[in-house]
Amino acid sequence: MQSWGISTLISDSGVIRYKITAEEWNIYNTTNPPRWTFVKGILLEKFDSTFHIDWFVQSDTAYCHNQQLWELRGRVVIRNQEGTVFTSEELFWDMDRHEMYSNMFMTIRKPDEFLQGYNFRSNEQMTRYSVSNANAETPFSDSGSSSSNDSVMRAAPTKPNQP
Repeated sequence: MQSWGISTLISDSGVIRYKITAEEWNIYNTTNPPRWTFVKGILLEKFDSTFHIDWFVQSDTAYCHNQQLWELRGRVVIRNQEGTVFTSEELFWDMDRHEMYSNMFMTIRKPDEFLQGYNFRSNEQMTRYSVSNANAETPFSDSGSSSSNDSVMRAAPTKPNQP
């Protein structure tokens, strides 16, 4: 099935949890495993129990395998409820394990912090995460209090060695 100009709501146990907006949505039910493709990009919003946006993700291309594993490619941008913005060229969301992960370069921006690195792992809400081979920019001052004019930035991380 192929659809264009999509804006749809998805519920879980009768409660609206997600909104998908896409220019084109292809559904392949006869492949093994079945998959959805969004080759012209996607905007996916996840709602909390009070229907506020828990997080949103947009990417240039997306694939959903067996309605359980999302593969997001291209310019992937996620913004969680706390306002933290995550960017990468690739991100996977495993709905069974309630986990998001990527081995590609990832940047994480908070109002007072900037982090980048590889081998990103996070919970589904994007609130508890880890990054390997990382560096960060964090405000600091000699008096021990934060100042927006004082910061440090380490050299950009290098790609981990591949076996």
